[in-house]
Amino acid sequence: MKFNLRSFFSNDLAIDLGTANTLVYAKNRDVILNEPSVIAIRKHDQEIVAFGKEAKEMVGRTPGEIITVRPLKDGVIADFELSEQMIRHFIRKTMVTRIPRPRIAICVPSGITDVEKRAVRDSAEHAGAREVYLIEEPMAAAIGLGLPIDQPVGSMVIDIGGGTTEIAVIAMYGIVNAVSIRIGGDEMNNAIIQYFKKTFNLLIGENTAEDIKCNLGSAAPYENKGEMVVKGRDLVIGIPKTVTITSKQAQEALTEPVNAIVDSLKMCLENTPPELSADILDRGILMSGGGALLKGLDERLRKETNLPVIVAEEPMLAVARGTGKVLEDMAKYRRVLTHIKRY
Repeated sequence: MKFNLRSFFSNDLAIDLGTANTLVYAKNRDVILNEPSVIAIRKHDQEIVAFGKEAKEMVGRTPGEIITVRPLKDGVIADFELSEQMIRHFIRKTMVTRIPRPRIAICVPSGITDVEKRAVRDSAEHAGAREVYLIEEPMAAAIGLGLPIDQPVGSMVIDIGGGTTEIAVIAMYGIVNAVSIRIGGDEMNNAIIQYFKKTFNLLIGENTAEDIKCNLGSAAPYENKGEMVVKGRDLVIGIPKTVTITSKQAQEALTEPVNAIVDSLKMCLENTPPELSADILDRGILMSGGGALLKGLDERLRKETNLPVIVAEEPMLAVARGTGKVLEDMAKYRRVLTHIKRY
């Protein structure tokens, strides 16, 4: 693949198109947009009434004629047309380019299929992109975290997003070994919702589950004595009900998705070449993504692997910033881009 480096101007955009949130990085301007990947639609005419933060506030609170939709699921596009409109809206909202068709780099999970890659690419092109590049999320996260991906040493990163968890060992501009599972923040929220159904016969909404995860959620052996009052609908008699949940119960609710992440990390380590394993022992594992903020998760992974585990500063911005760094220095990261297949 040939690249015209001079054609990448300051209006190029890097997009972390996430299941839960979409971040836009403008070349030389850092992350300029961070909004939920949610759209509100009027049913009878399919007209979009809100995007992003405004639509997220409507989740579970809309009248019958308006529905809220998340056009991405498990890190990939679930609704092509809505994804296209959402990308177009976010591009316009950034207002950083005089050229109506900017060049865009978009992150994708390492485990997605060729068909799913084409869907991402086509959505961006139909949304107005002049040219689209796809970058694997663990590689973008590693670049964003400042790991020495250009050196013959092993660097390991865990990126826990809304729809997927990406675990990869990287060396010499390439992914040596990777595991991608479709478990992330959304699965944690769903685990909390199911826990309330089974334990309290209480139905709660997505936003409430998100609040519980952020405020009380943790992974063993983390200890917290907090509690939270939760409101929902009683599944037996159908009326509003209030219960109090403890941090221990919130931790119990998250056991299954946390265990899945632990098992995937062990699987990735088992398949890592011994020389790179030695590097990881010395350098540790870096965590990024919103899921990395779950209390005690780093401690749990440290306990399970006996390896240093470090949560990055501003972990939610790592992937977007890494993609932005590629756009800002195409010559340096040319080898990363040559691994991208174009369709």
